[in-house]
Amino acid sequence: MARIVMKFGGTSVANLDRIRHVAGLVAAEAEAGNEVAVVVSAMSGETNRLVAFVDALDADSNDGGAIEDEYDHIVASGEQVTSGLLAIALRRRGLKARSWLGWQIPLMTDFAYSKARISGIQSPAMDESLKSGTIGVVAGFQGITSDNRISTLGRGGSDTSAVAIAVALKADRCDIYTDVDGIYTTDPRIVKEARRLDRISFEEMLELASLGAKVLQTRSVELAMNNDLPIRVLTSMAEDGTPNPGTLVCNEVNDMEERVVSGVAYSRDEAQITLLALKDQPGMVAKVTAAMAQANVIVDMIVQGISRADNAANLTFTVGSRDLEKAIAALEAAKDEIGFEAIKSDDNVSKVSVVGIGMRSHTGVAQTMFEALADRNINVEVIATSEIKISVLIDSEYTELAVRALHAAFELEKA
Repeated sequence: MARIVMKFGGTSVANLDRIRHVAGLVAAEAEAGNEVAVVVSAMSGETNRLVAFVDALDADSNDGGAIEDEYDHIVASGEQVTSGLLAIALRRRGLKARSWLGWQIPLMTDFAYSKARISGIQSPAMDESLKSGTIGVVAGFQGITSDNRISTLGRGGSDTSAVAIAVALKADRCDIYTDVDGIYTTDPRIVKEARRLDRISFEEMLELASLGAKVLQTRSVELAMNNDLPIRVLTSMAEDGTPNPGTLVCNEVNDMEERVVSGVAYSRDEAQITLLALKDQPGMVAKVTAAMAQANVIVDMIVQGISRADNAANLTFTVGSRDLEKAIAALEAAKDEIGFEAIKSDDNVSKVSVVGIGMRSHTGVAQTMFEALADRNINVEVIATSEIKISVLIDSEYTELAVRALHAAFELEKA
């Protein structure tokens, strides 16, 4: 017997028929003798509907600011509905089940409404309930602050809920069901030869998730890696009896290094900022990044080049495209303190990356990557690397061409 946490996203519980299907998947695990907790998202599109209500009322405000604690109270209700419906569907099948809201567990968070971070989970009551054979159906995405206000974990937060609850309950693994059947070498919509991976390391999945792969949320992968909790990604859309092995995300094992590159990721949510004629002296880059941090803007790729002006340099870095205007405003406000002549920006760029733990022990990855891009006349504007990743910034017009070229260059279609 194992203890398993199963998580189902919005498309998996999009309507009553899908919820009945999910109940069948959960029932199969329970009938196999496992203790089962289930974490659910809101029905597909429901969170957007609730956010629209809040936005409509915010438009009536003179200050334009959202009332964040009430925002979380409203948008968390979608998961409450889904958890109750799934608990009913399980009971209709003759199984013991009950729903749990974040505050009932309780799942404690900080006060960063709409993007709260988990501070702790007190799970004795749920632990005893599972031991008694009762399936726990948890409303994902939500928690509670120390002053008893509902909080939410941000978009994709149900993944984080599921992993955190699995860790707290000392589960054997966390199964995350989606509308895809696992982790692929790249986006199958771009490369038809993309291949499902049987297994991928935490580190590789963390890089892919942070670089644009949408299957798992970055925070959930990091939490699983820090607690050595295996995650299995599989589809909830498979028909009964159809093989559904999915992809196991786990600690690195020896044979993983035989695969030099595991995947190609891309992100269109990028913008490039260049500060022209920045004073070339110690502390200038620190002032730039401090201005971005104060504006709550995350800086990614950074490169410094020589300026034509004496004792000056040009500094180029990337931010999320949605943060571009905010970043420029913050830089303009700090222009005198930072000391630069002008700002150039471009949001017509994409980031394309190759990821693989085999890079640690194999040479020639950068050569293969840059030759493949050069053969397609794709110009590289910025480069960033880590121990298991190489990322480049390119014109967004060439995104799909670059992904196809790199997938073919590293022969990722082969098992």
